[in-house]
Amino acid sequence: MITKLLPTKKPVIRKRADHPVSRKDIDPQALRVLYRLSDAGYTAYLVGGSVRDLLMGRTPKDFDVSTDAPPNAIKKLFRNCFLVGRRFRLAHIVFGSKVIETSTFRRQPRENGDTKGGDDLYQREDNDFGTPAEDAQRRDFTVNGLFYDIKTFSIIDYVGGLKDLDSKTLRSIGDPNVRFREDPVRMMRAIRFSARLGFTIERKATQAIKRHHAEISKASVPRLLEELLRLFTYSSAEPAFKQLWKFGLLDDLAPEVAVFINQSGKLKSPLWEVLRNLDATPDSQNASAGLRLATLCYPIYQAKIKEANSNATAEGTNNLELARQTLEPFVKRLRIPKATFFTATNLLEMQTRFDTLSDKPAARRDRFARHTHFPEAFILWSITAHTSPEQIAVWTEVAARVKPAIHPNEAEADASENAWRVATGAAPLEPRHGFDGRRRRRPRHAARRRPDSTRETGRKETTQTP
Repeated sequence: MITKLLPTKKPVIRKRADHPVSRKDIDPQALRVLYRLSDAGYTAYLVGGSVRDLLMGRTPKDFDVSTDAPPNAIKKLFRNCFLVGRRFRLAHIVFGSKVIETSTFRRQPRENGDTKGGDDLYQREDNDFGTPAEDAQRRDFTVNGLFYDIKTFSIIDYVGGLKDLDSKTLRSIGDPNVRFREDPVRMMRAIRFSARLGFTIERKATQAIKRHHAEISKASVPRLLEELLRLFTYSSAEPAFKQLWKFGLLDDLAPEVAVFINQSGKLKSPLWEVLRNLDATPDSQNASAGLRLATLCYPIYQAKIKEANSNATAEGTNNLELARQTLEPFVKRLRIPKATFFTATNLLEMQTRFDTLSDKPAARRDRFARHTHFPEAFILWSITAHTSPEQIAVWTEVAARVKPAIHPNEAEADASENAWRVATGAAPLEPRHGFDGRRRRRPRHAARRRPDSTRETGRKETTQTP
């Protein structure tokens, strides 16, 4: 079963004099794409979140274009065009480091009778070309279904997005019970847009999320990880994860975090303060995936440290191993990349050193600050530690003065590598050579000594026969 298209209504057109969108606010490369398509005789619109943000007076992060030109025709118009994607055949028009994503107008796929009893609505193909009205109907939310016409400079609205934009309402296009099952990631997108824009999700959509949140397991794991990390953007991590927890999606994506929230006070859980502090950090927008993951897991990691310290033997607690144990379930479930796993484990393990080294000689603090992960470790410590202004001043001075340079040592890298491999089901590393576990290398100029008779000439002597 595929969603039936809603009856096509006459669009609402808001002329240039009635809206604030100006060409000077649109990326110049996006304008080049729009004008070249238009000059070639095609219809070309600026679409999606960029139109929404421009109408709200925000600066869009990306500018997307939709047109009635088929992908191959777009490629012929632009030498810097690359066609990508299987499910969505898109044209990426590359200008240096910038990409203008250009798509052909699409419609909902026709019914094919392949689903069993209408239970599985997940869309696996979406390459049926359509009209602008049909393209607007297949988008996720009304505020994302607005078009900007480069010919008339007007806003075209087929789905009621202008009205919802004025009332700050996030409304699904079509029945949310169907649309969220067609693409479960839309549930996460609804939460992200609501948290970022300050919009209220319509009641039908919230009920649909609570009813169908388990469908999220049908989405591809890379998309889930990408959307989970996007919840940290635009200083909206706290409201986003609160909604994720309230609607039940956190139980499916990160049950360890959901359990911790429920056991640590629910709305009074310490996780909310950590996320709130991260949102208030000026550099949070540029935080790495490792820092975002470490921030989400930090309260769980601290709980593990307290439990381990209460049961610690004379050998003490291995904080790095506890960090790996905290993150391993995420690696298994969300296939966390190796580099992200390494960064997050180091950031968590480094937290205790800030307190222990505060009153140590400056040389030891400087050595610690040269660690390659120190800048983000300092951010994590500053948003999680309840410490004195004097300590913060000490480490702020160190962070401003010392440039990071040192990478984790080989033993730590190997241990983290093996932890990641075990979590992903891969074979562990072979042990390094040498009695102390380190790989031994031959000296740079070492070579097998040749016999004295050949050392001078470099050639092997031949035996003369009489």
